[in-house]
Amino acid sequence: MTRAWILPLLLLLTGSVVATVLSLQGSHGTAAALASVFAVLAFVHSPLIFPASIAAREAERRSAVDGRPIVFWRPGCAYCLRLRLRLGRDAWRLHWVDIWRDPAAAAEVRAANDGNETVPTVVVAGRPHTNPDPAWVREQLSPRG
Repeated sequence: MTRAWILPLLLLLTGSVVATVLSLQGSHGTAAALASVFAVLAFVHSPLIFPASIAAREAERRSAVDGRPIVFWRPGCAYCLRLRLRLGRDAWRLHWVDIWRDPAAAAEVRAANDGNETVPTVVVAGRPHTNPDPAWVREQLSPRG
């Protein structure tokens, strides 16, 4: 099990325990509602909500061909989740690299952020941008006029 799944599994486990206790106390409706809330939180904080990650080298190769930005991210990062959700369907047009799966990607992020693994780090035309505004990232996807 990778550390990317620790938070979602803890959320599911906590939700199950809380729902079981409430159910045993006779609060079946509340138990079901809380179990649902914890399940949604687990999904949102899981790697499943993000587009499939690729290796940093492959992302750089693809970006050189199609000009699309590269997003370095990690599961459990609230700022990465914010970027992903605010981009909506446009998120699938970027190249996503999970720094927890690719040591070379983590090294690139550290090099761009004074030794810190600060994510999301978005690379556009070879220049890194740390935690950029999602609207700005969306603009980078627009065709150049």
